Amino acid sequence: MKILALDSSGLVASVAVVEDDNLLAEYTVNYKKTHSQTLLPMLDEIVKMIELDLQGIDAIAVAGGPGSFTGLRIGSATAKGLGFALDKPLIQIPTVDGLAYNLYGCRDMVCPLMDARRSQAYTGLYGFTPAGMEVLVSQCAVGIEEIIGKINGKNRPVVFLGDGVPVFRAFIEENCKVPFSFAPAHLNKQRAAAVAALALVYYRQGRIQDAAEHTPDYLRLSQAERERIAKEKKGE
Repeated sequence: MKILALDSSGLVASVAVVEDDNLLAEYTVNYKKTHSQTLLPMLDEIVKMIELDLQGIDAIAVAGGPGSFTGLRIGSATAKGLGFALDKPLIQIPTVDGLAYNLYGCRDMVCPLMDARRSQAYTGLYGFTPAGMEVLVSQCAVGIEEIIGKINGKNRPVVFLGDGVPVFRAFIEENCKVPFSFAPAHLNKQRAAAVAALALVYYRQGRIQDAAEHTPDYLRLSQAERERIAKEKKGE
């Protein structure tokens, strides 16, 4: 089973190829370039480096949201284009679930935090058992105080990760009542390898879709859409 995975849902752009339990290649960049500049060149480099025949992959996995609206659209368009061109199924991985999967096997609860602006986070809460990942709180867009309240109610240690950690760290340190820690640099951002690994689980469960079926899950309206609705209400 060979999975090509893409993640451009946040600040990081990442491409990976996983075959069964082997990570064949991963190219991850967290730098000041747009995903439209990086994603396809990264994919092309991986194809060259591991002499990958794209017809030989079984499915294309993509971080399907929430996250950056522009980043999600770029990842979605790339995955759909490859799906149509190669006639391969897509596997849509919830972005926050994929981020949590970086810490597979962690004994503590895992809380990904992506900065959603306006004091909100794209987040969720996860645990791991011998059977795999357990979703304790499904991915959502909520105020940081809400997810910290849920964490305090669980009365278990928690590990935070994601680009929202620097944004919300002071709040966490002041308000989190359970033991907490922060994931190290090599595990604290989106990685396409984690998306691919979780996609293997989805594939075996039959959770696949045609390229035509795929649409990103934004969880909330874009800022432009919110502003348009606000203007329309004022005009009523």
